[in-house]
Amino acid sequence: MNDTTSSDNANDKQESLISRFIASTEIDPRLLGMLGALALIWFGFHFYGVIFNNFGAFLTPRNLWNLSVQTSSIGIMATGMVLVIVTRNIDLSVGSMIGVIAMAMGLLQVEYLPQFVGLGHWSIWMIAVVFGLIFGTLIGALHGWLIAYREIPAFIVTLGGLMVWRGMAFLSGGGRTISPVDPTFALLGGGPYGAVGATLSWVIGIVACLGVAYILYSGRQSRIKHDFHLRPMWAEVMLALVGWATIIGSVLLVNSYPWPKG
Repeated sequence: MNDTTSSDNANDKQESLISRFIASTEIDPRLLGMLGALALIWFGFHFYGVIFNNFGAFLTPRNLWNLSVQTSSIGIMATGMVLVIVTRNIDLSVGSMIGVIAMAMGLLQVEYLPQFVGLGHWSIWMIAVVFGLIFGTLIGALHGWLIAYREIPAFIVTLGGLMVWRGMAFLSGGGRTISPVDPTFALLGGGPYGAVGATLSWVIGIVACLGVAYILYSGRQSRIKHDFHLRPMWAEVMLALVGWATIIGSVLLVNSYPWPKG
């Protein structure tokens, strides 16, 4: 009975330490669960290759770099979708919007701008980028107006947008490939050909580390100003170190892949 009581006390103490750690750092346990699941998937794929192919190719600089480049566009779209989801809405048209905007930018560079500014003019890619941003803003404003002011459910508006923008993308391009786009424009998201190089990668990494430090510092100062609960200093330091380690590790990873020279 004494052994059972001691074991229960030890478990309670351990759970209390974990709970205090999560409460002090204010880390969402769901985030830890998602990171754990992601790590399990990564290591699972890697060791599958080790066992059946005698070579683990998943956790290599080449594969992780390729995954980062290939998922960057989806990550940007997902960041915008957060603002939609937190308002308890949904956007079914985001993929079709990207398609019609990309098609419009391609047509602008290949068929229209060369007639006015000349083929290969240095301003073509800038005009195309600005046009794409304006076009996307107008589509988003139209959807927002229908949802907020006409009180049409977001599901209906964006479902209609999905079909309309997808059809517009197909009709405007006629189902053909639009090329060649401006060489400078092609570097945006162009994989290794658009790489910035090792030196600039470290510069960006250092700026990002400074950004992490500033976010933590400004957040703490804001809590002090409004008399909110403060995280312990050790928790602030730990969060900063985790952020810095993640950034530095990412820079080391991408720079260890020899192909993109920048």
